[in-house]
Amino acid sequence: MSELKTQLETDMRAALKAQDKVTLGTLRMVLTAVRNEEIAGKTPRELDDADVVKVLVKQAKQRREAAEGFRSGGREESARAELEEEAVIKRYLPTELTEAEVTQLVREAIREGGFAGPRDMGKVMKAIGPKTAGRADGKLVSGIVKAELAG
Repeated sequence: MSELKTQLETDMRAALKAQDKVTLGTLRMVLTAVRNEEIAGKTPRELDDADVVKVLVKQAKQRREAAEGFRSGGREESARAELEEEAVIKRYLPTELTEAEVTQLVREAIREGGFAGPRDMGKVMKAIGPKTAGRADGKLVSGIVKAELAG
């Protein structure tokens, strides 16, 4: 079993004992998403830490988008609840990269791979993917790659 999944389960039990409803509910939903991912596809599989991080990133993004939707609909209390859940999920994610750090990684990948021009964008994204997975928003990364290849 992945260490991260074990940590999530341990923290869920602790939240239950502490009667921390936000953490408990969030971790229950996250663990359900992890289990659903494990049984998705033709054969069940055990997720490693990298796969669990992918699920966590997806869950955090869903909370962020839901909060934006609630806010635009004038439902501030619901938006705040979604952001609280996102904060719980972020505790388990690696620290996010700054825009400057992503730019540096992109420049290194372009230099090392000898990439040039917009047609190599997919190759750069593939090269940089493992370095930014779970640590930077995909839109930010693709925007920086596009700008660096155009410039």
